[in-house]
Amino acid sequence: MREVMSRFATGVIVLSVGGERIHGMTANAFNSVSLQPATVLCCVSHDAVMHGAVMASRTFGISVLSADQEHLARHFADKNRPLGPEQFSGLDWRPGPVTQAPLLHGASAWLECELAETHDSGDHSIFIGGVVNFGSSSDSSGLLFFHGGFQQIRADHR
Repeated sequence: MREVMSRFATGVIVLSVGGERIHGMTANAFNSVSLQPATVLCCVSHDAVMHGAVMASRTFGISVLSADQEHLARHFADKNRPLGPEQFSGLDWRPGPVTQAPLLHGASAWLECELAETHDSGDHSIFIGGVVNFGSSSDSSGLLFFHGGFQQIRADHR
């Protein structure tokens, strides 16, 4: 199943929670659910530190990574990185104005969400977030994950 699903190109995000349980995690199981009301979903393993952080905070942030942010994707995917505030040390980020979730500078887009629904499926939870704040940058590039590796895409503006 992992091999088959690796053939589906996805965007790459950093999911984050602020406050006392500050945490970041690279993810690619992320999608828009609805425009009215604005909702998105992300899937998180029950065993992940992020699972407990989202459940406790009931809010989260999404940084949609641009093409030149592979280093951030790798950093937040590294199981050996320090946890808590230290995992953000030396990185350029700001707390989201609504949720206080860390939002990474240079991301092509960002969202802040309040947890609206949680659905368990297998070894993951599907977190559905109501979007309470969002924005995008002028950077029209994106970081993709395909067949086990990172790829870059750049929009052609005419």
